[in-house]
Amino acid sequence: MFLASLRGYPRSNEKFNPCDYLRHGLSFFLSPLAQGLIRARPLAASVVLMCHQLALPGTPWLERYRSGSGKIYLNSVSLGFVTDHFDVVVLGAGPGGYVAAIRAAQLGKKVAVVEKQYWGGVCLNVGCIPSKALLKNAEVAHIFNHEAKTFGISGDVSFDYPTAHKRSRKVSAGIVKGVHYLMKKNKITEIDGLGTFKDANTIEVSEGKDEGKTITFDNCIIATGSVVRSLPGVELGGNVLSYEEQILKEEAPKSIVIVGAGAIGMEFAYVLANYGVDVTIVEFMDRVLPNEDADVSKEIAKQYKKLGVKLLTGHKTTAVRDNGDSVEVDVESKDGSKSETLKAERVMISIGFAPRVEGFGLENTGVKLTERGAIDIDERMRTSVDHIYAIGDVTAKLQLAHVAEAQGVVAAETIAGAETEELGDYMMMPRATFCNPQVASFGYTEQAAKEKFSDREIKVASFPFSANGKAAGLAETAGFVKIVADAEFGELLGAHMVGANVSELLPELTLAQRFDLTCEEIGRNVHTHPTLSEAMKEAAEGIMGHMINL
Repeated sequence: MFLASLRGYPRSNEKFNPCDYLRHGLSFFLSPLAQGLIRARPLAASVVLMCHQLALPGTPWLERYRSGSGKIYLNSVSLGFVTDHFDVVVLGAGPGGYVAAIRAAQLGKKVAVVEKQYWGGVCLNVGCIPSKALLKNAEVAHIFNHEAKTFGISGDVSFDYPTAHKRSRKVSAGIVKGVHYLMKKNKITEIDGLGTFKDANTIEVSEGKDEGKTITFDNCIIATGSVVRSLPGVELGGNVLSYEEQILKEEAPKSIVIVGAGAIGMEFAYVLANYGVDVTIVEFMDRVLPNEDADVSKEIAKQYKKLGVKLLTGHKTTAVRDNGDSVEVDVESKDGSKSETLKAERVMISIGFAPRVEGFGLENTGVKLTERGAIDIDERMRTSVDHIYAIGDVTAKLQLAHVAEAQGVVAAETIAGAETEELGDYMMMPRATFCNPQVASFGYTEQAAKEKFSDREIKVASFPFSANGKAAGLAETAGFVKIVADAEFGELLGAHMVGANVSELLPELTLAQRFDLTCEEIGRNVHTHPTLSEAMKEAAEGIMGHMINL
């Protein structure tokens, strides 16, 4: 049959070419083979692509339409994808993932990003960005509801939560659109779907528009983020919500119980309380924002009580019952001496996050986990498998978007062999809670510093915003700047702030700490007057024993 397929070659007017015999013979075998392998789509696609690239004669059935997707068609029937190879594949398009992809592309690498749901990650879609839009609306409402007399405002005013929600979604969509623009600008391939490791060099895509695609890589950066933790025995759904489900709700409830007084719980409480929602916060630890300095927790608790938010600290949630039109929450004090049942329209669970290490075939790579169940990495974000890196929440170093971004840059530069800088102590990275007044901090709390450096004298200085001229003009005098330092050398060990826009002030002090500036040098730096930043100068001078305006 093979010889018969060569009948007529070469023609009398053609020069003998052995390649013609081979190519024509291959077409005889591959044409029916490819047509019979439509169900085995990836293999058939590879067969058809080979035929096309060889320009085999006698294959009129062949059609190839890439359209940027890499799909192969046979008589308009999709045979699947041809395997693509990349220098770097990033699994997850959150703040860490897309930043890592851009940096790798800038350094000349062929890059693809695989994302199953949120381009821009939780942060841009249902976290940091839309929540800040809601918080701004809440701040405006707060002025009218609580400070109208101060600003000479009179008259009836109403506040529409659905409108605020709509604005938050618009803001989110605009930022996400920007991520797609950056992918295109940097010639990064977007792959939509759930990426699963088949081995340490191969990812298969399921779900999404790129379902069925297989990609291989020289290096991979895992940026899969985290999953929300829930209470034992409590299932999310109905009126029992995660923060993600709450932020997507177009209507505010009449009442809500928020379990967890960390940053997310406190931010949502501020928003909803300013829209007239009856808010109760239940926190197992003895104070709100339990990871912050004790003075910060005390000040924020005072401000929230003024808002009318009920705080149940030192209480554990023992049961949650969704009755359809309402929810009941059983709580009791940690010592068991008190118990009560709270009733509300909704419950939001915000007790933290766990690294997302399941559901994408990580077990097929040989990558090792820590005792906490996070991906184990070194200072350059390398995992136990040399060519696989991990960044962001999945590493559980410090589960914040800006930390993931910084890790992503280090990973990309390491892969490219470029000069980079290790991130150092995660304790010294900035943290913020965007309620009003805001909270911003880095480094050791007063208590932690005294425990950690028990052989050194620790000095603390605080400057209140009530003594700051700019804060007085803004009518935002709540809060303070508190600096924790080594008494002998003036070494900056931590800073903790409560006040208007303090998240914008903090980078001055983290930069000072990074480059080993002393409190004396911070205080000597000339600060613009009148500004909120002068409070940092005053606190630094307080460490040195010569605070001016207090």
